[in-house]
Amino acid sequence: MTKTQGAVRQVGVIGLGTMGSGIAEVIARSGIDVVAIEMSDEALARAQERMTGSTARAVKRGKMTEAEQAALLGRLSFSTDLNDLAGVDLVVEAVPERLELKREIFAALDVIVPAHAILATNTSSLSVTDISVATARPAQVVGLHFFNPAPVQAFVEVVRTVVSSDEVVDRMVSFATSLGKQPVVVGDKAGFIANALLFGYLNHAVAMFEQKYASREDIDDSMRLGCGLPMGPLALLDLIGLDTAYEILDTMYKQGRDRLHAPSPILKQMSTAGLRGRKSGRGFYTYEAPQSPVVVADAQTPAASTADLSLRSIESVGVIGSGTMAIGIVEVFARAGIDCIFQARSEQKIESVRRSLEKSLEKAVQRGKLDEPARDAALARVTGTTRLDDLASVDLVVEAVVEDIGVKTAMFENLDEICRPGTILATTTSSLPVIDLAAVTKRPQDVIGLHFFNPAPVMKLVEVVSTVATSPDVAATAVALCERLGKHPVQCVDRAGFIVNALLFPYLNDAVRMVEANYASTDDIDLAMKRGCGYPMGPFELLDAVGLDVSLAIQRTLYLEFREPGFAPAPRLEHLVTAGYLGRKTGRGFRTYA
Repeated sequence: MTKTQGAVRQVGVIGLGTMGSGIAEVIARSGIDVVAIEMSDEALARAQERMTGSTARAVKRGKMTEAEQAALLGRLSFSTDLNDLAGVDLVVEAVPERLELKREIFAALDVIVPAHAILATNTSSLSVTDISVATARPAQVVGLHFFNPAPVQAFVEVVRTVVSSDEVVDRMVSFATSLGKQPVVVGDKAGFIANALLFGYLNHAVAMFEQKYASREDIDDSMRLGCGLPMGPLALLDLIGLDTAYEILDTMYKQGRDRLHAPSPILKQMSTAGLRGRKSGRGFYTYEAPQSPVVVADAQTPAASTADLSLRSIESVGVIGSGTMAIGIVEVFARAGIDCIFQARSEQKIESVRRSLEKSLEKAVQRGKLDEPARDAALARVTGTTRLDDLASVDLVVEAVVEDIGVKTAMFENLDEICRPGTILATTTSSLPVIDLAAVTKRPQDVIGLHFFNPAPVMKLVEVVSTVATSPDVAATAVALCERLGKHPVQCVDRAGFIVNALLFPYLNDAVRMVEANYASTDDIDLAMKRGCGYPMGPFELLDAVGLDVSLAIQRTLYLEFREPGFAPAPRLEHLVTAGYLGRKTGRGFRTYA
C-alpha cells in the first residue's frame, strides 16, 4: 500500500450543511487549508454566510480576534467541482445520510485525490465498510464522526472497519487531537457509541409522546430538570431533524434488529408531512420561522391553570421516614412555610433527622440562600414523632420509606385507618405501582404519587403521578402544592418508571450491554456521552452513583411492566450486584473507589 505518513496539510470537506460547515470551520481554525465543496452555487453561498456568521459570533463572544477570523476565512476556498480536491491529504464527506450518494462520491474521489489521501465519512449511522468498498483503497477509508455543533463539541468518534489500516486510524486519532478534540476509536457498528445510546432513548421518548402518556413539555422538562440534560429529547429531535432521526433509527434497526431502534411511526408520519423540526419551522414544537430556535405557542401548548377545579387546602403535612429523601422533603415543606410533622421509628432517629435538618439549613444560611430568622422559622415548623397516629389531623401525608411493596402497602393500610377523610395520601416511590398502594385503602381517589428527586431541597422536578382512581382535584391540588414549594411539577399516569426513570434506565442498561459486547470501554462510553452529547455524567458514573442494586431493581420493574426484551437487565449488572459491587457506596461497582 502507498505510504500515508506525513502531516495533513490540506483537507477537503464535501457537503456544507450545518455539520459540514462546522467541520470545515474547525479544521481551518487549526491552521489547515480547506477546500469546501457543495453541489450548487446557491448552497455554497449559504455555507459561506453560515461560516462568516459563526466566526463573527465567536469574535463577539471573545473566542477569537478579528485577525484570527480573517485568517480562518482566508484558509477556506469554495468550489462546486470535486476535481479541486486533487491535491488534498484528507477528505471528510458530510453529505446527507444516503448510502448510494456517499458511495457515488467515494467512487469519484478514488480517481481524483492522491494515492496517499485518506477518505473519511462523517456518517452517524451508515456502515463505513459499505462506503469503503466503493473505492480501490478501502484500507484508507475510516469514519470521522464529529458532533453538532462541531466548533463546540470536543469529541470525535474514529470508526475503523475490519480492513482499515492501523496507520490510517492512528493518523486520524492524531489529526482529531490536533483539532482540540478527544477521539475514541470504535468499530463499524450502527450508531457507534453515542448515537447507539442516544437514539434508543430519543425513540423511547417519541413513543411516550405518541401514546399521550405525558405532554411534550413535561417529557422534556423531566429530562432537563430530573437528569440535568442540556435539552429535552423532543426538543433535541427537532434540532437534529425528524427526517434525519428517522433515517438514523431505520439504519440502526436494519443492522441490529433491536426493537428499541425501530422508529416510532409518528417520526415517519411527521417527516412525510414536512414537520421536520427547526429546519422546517415545525416538528414536535412550532418555531417562529424555519431554522429559528424560538418556540411559539400552538394548539398543543398547555393552557394556563385550570381554575374550574376546587383545590384542597394544604396547611399541614406529615412525612414518614428518616432517610435522606424524607429529610429533604421535610426541609422543602418547612422552608415553604408549611407545618410538618415527621414520623420515625425511634427517638434516636428523630434526633438524627433534626441534626441533619439543622446542618442543611445552616449551610443554606452560610451560602446566602437563607437568612437566620428564616432558618429558625423553618426549624420551628418541624415536629418529630414515633407514633403514626400523630398524623391523624394533617392535610397531606408523604410516605418516603424503603422501596419495598410489602412495607409500603402495610403503611397505606395504617394511614387509611388513621388519617381523617379528605387527607391526601402520597408516595415518593420511583418505580413501584401507585395503584397497588391505593388499592389497599378505602380512599383510592385520594392516593397519588409525588416523586421528588434527590437532593429534594435542590432538585426542582417533581413527578405528579395519578392512578386510574385518582380524583382530578387531588391531582390539581398536588400540582399547585409543588408550585407553592418552588418546584416544577410534571404530570403522568401510573406506569413503571413514570417519565424520568422509564427513559433513563433503559439507556443505562444499553450502555452496560455495550460493554458486555466488548464494543467499547466504560471510560470511552462515559466520554462519548459527556463530550459528544453534553450529559453531566456518563452512564457508568451515574450507575455507580445511584447504586447498582437500586438500578437493577428499577430495571427489573420496567421489564416486568413492559415485557420489552431490550429492557431485560443486562447480565453484567446482575452479576455485579450478586458480587456485592454496588457502586460508590461499597467502594466498587463498574469502577473501584478509594
